[in-house]
Amino acid sequence: MDSWIAPLLEFLAVPQASLGAIFVIAFLSATLLPMGSEPVVFGVVQLHPELFWSAVLVATLGNTLGGALDWWMGYGAHRVADKYTHQRFHARALDWLRSLGPKACLLSWLPLVGDPLCAVAGWLRLPFWPCLVYMAIGKFARYVLMTAALTGLFRWWS
Repeated sequence: MDSWIAPLLEFLAVPQASLGAIFVIAFLSATLLPMGSEPVVFGVVQLHPELFWSAVLVATLGNTLGGALDWWMGYGAHRVADKYTHQRFHARALDWLRSLGPKACLLSWLPLVGDPLCAVAGWLRLPFWPCLVYMAIGKFARYVLMTAALTGLFRWWS
């Protein structure tokens, strides 16, 4: 197994390949797959500090497009499952999200609940474009703050 890891890591260390890898991993991690893209963004920025903003922007784009896919999956799922009733807790949660509207997608950066939140926004048929803008804002802020903190750009101590 180790025979393929070293060449793969070597290939991903090349700046052009690493940005593509960031995009794919950020996209996949925004779907309902249980993975995170932050370690890849951090690794690329550690290897190539000059790619900080490129890595953050590519990760934001990939993650936002993955959130958009979640929105569309939720929209499609709603059409299929209209006949099912919701439990009382689910109904309250859906009402709360509906009252927030597209602004709820600002929370799409949160671990565990952020990606399903994008699907629920589609389920509720919240307007796509405003949801996409709020997703992008939340995800961009997460990548900037996390990558800057992990790379030591913010010095909380010294």
